[in-house]
Amino acid sequence: MKKPDIEEFFRRLAEHNPAPETELVYGSPYTLLVAVVLSAQATDVSVNKATGPLYAIADTPRAMVALGEEGLRGYIRTIGLFNTKARNIIALSRLLIDEHGGEVPANREGLEALPGVGRKTASVVLNAAFGESTIAVDTHVFRVANRSGLARAKTANAVEDKLVRLVPEAWRRHAHHWLILHGRYVCTARKPRCAECKVNDLCAFKGKSD
Repeated sequence: MKKPDIEEFFRRLAEHNPAPETELVYGSPYTLLVAVVLSAQATDVSVNKATGPLYAIADTPRAMVALGEEGLRGYIRTIGLFNTKARNIIALSRLLIDEHGGEVPANREGLEALPGVGRKTASVVLNAAFGESTIAVDTHVFRVANRSGLARAKTANAVEDKLVRLVPEAWRRHAHHWLILHGRYVCTARKPRCAECKVNDLCAFKGKSD
């Protein structure tokens, strides 16, 4: 996709949704971090159903550690990989207490050192909680970037590198939210809703319909 088309691509998405946000429900950097860890291979809807009751009794690292791994499992049992996620959340909560005074670090190095936190999770937290212009590449972003021709690459990291380089600075702060929402509701995996797409004419997808 050429530079003027990329500019227009995001201009249209911004016109439709000027201030996009994550659909995960959270009230602090910590509860956002936990929600994003839980969201791996799970829907935001399923995560929000679990974290509503969970955060009512454990919305800080100390409260989470007090709840314990077994107690946490009871709240997140409906979410995929809940055993591993419970173990990681308790471990990262302890690490936040021991090394960061109970606060979520506002830098990539500190975040990625936490159990269960990879590049994508760190990028989401840095963007949504701390206002950094990071671009997190999930399955939706990966699909939209490749399908549309916006940033074609074979791996999530390679797509991220291309997007960071190609997305104009004015749009970078919200870019991954626009792409996630576009992929979730319009450019869907099995049958994209091309007739509803606001960037249809800019898209390079060969199977698109008008």
